[in-house]
Amino acid sequence: MNSDLLQQLDTKLGATEVPGISGIVLGDITETVTAGNSLRLHVALGARSPMLQAQLKHDLAQILTQLGVSADVDFSISVPEAKPSPEAKTGNLAQVKNIVAVASGKGGVGKSTTAVNLALALAADGASVGMLDADIYGPSQPHMLGVGSERPVINSPSSVEPIEVHGLKLISMGSLVTEKTPMVWRGPMASSALQQLMHNTNWGELDYLIVDMPPGTGDIQLTLSQSVALSGAVIVTTPQDIALLDAKKGVEMFTKVDVPVLGVVENMSTHICSNCGHTEAIFGEEGGERLAEQYGVSLLGRLPLTMAIRAQTDSGLPPVAAEPASNVAAEYFSIARKLAASIWQLSLAGNTGPLISITDD
Repeated sequence: MNSDLLQQLDTKLGATEVPGISGIVLGDITETVTAGNSLRLHVALGARSPMLQAQLKHDLAQILTQLGVSADVDFSISVPEAKPSPEAKTGNLAQVKNIVAVASGKGGVGKSTTAVNLALALAADGASVGMLDADIYGPSQPHMLGVGSERPVINSPSSVEPIEVHGLKLISMGSLVTEKTPMVWRGPMASSALQQLMHNTNWGELDYLIVDMPPGTGDIQLTLSQSVALSGAVIVTTPQDIALLDAKKGVEMFTKVDVPVLGVVENMSTHICSNCGHTEAIFGEEGGERLAEQYGVSLLGRLPLTMAIRAQTDSGLPPVAAEPASNVAAEYFSIARKLAASIWQLSLAGNTGPLISITDD
């Protein structure tokens, strides 16, 4: 293919949105390779959904037809990997492609709800996904996923089988103790527990290991950041100023330990009345967008404050599993696919992450 045709192809790819992901274009997730009369389009989809793959192939074929390309075209679709350092590729993490932390500066902003729905969305799209509940003091994932009193199978002190639920592999301190048992531990003990949960679990092959972090910037966050190479972190916040103050600390903490921030999720963006459908920004407006702009990262999406999210998650069947065709689930799917696209972009950039400047001003 000549250079003019390649330029036209790049322009078309940069102007065509990926199905179901607003703000992400084909150019963001497609690598073009030419050799003689052959053309290879390598698409990092982030999942293996047959429906998405078929739509992508259709869109790409349509673009090539419009350009009159007659080259032998090879479509290649894969799950992106952010090329973590070798220490993340040992033991039970050896076959885990991407480890993603979902974090918040403070509690009560919907971090765990966001984490579980992102994990379910990635799994529903065809990816193999694990969920590590790293909130040692307040584990909530077993309840959110409805596993009840089920316990993981312990083969030996250093070998644990994760609980499989809704297409996820789950491990949580909440599945190892009763719901009334408080973890009255100092920081080093909690960090040690996290290390054991992470490294002693037989994860097998995973495209993504989603880590539901405790709120704040303490021992657990440092332990995770320094013991494995994270593909990146997602920061969850609400639009209100108090939440944003703590969310900024979360962004800066991950930056200081060289973990790429993949983007911001604004939770409880608007309240939707279940009776009349009226929407109101009761926690403020566009706080997540301002945070993302300040640090030069992506706003992955906005989620409403609705009764359904709370009720379904409390029942052990979060929205993505309970109503995958709902508007709320569609937003979670969009966020999950943007997350995968961000990891792909990092892999092309050598995992350097966004350039974030921190000052004392």
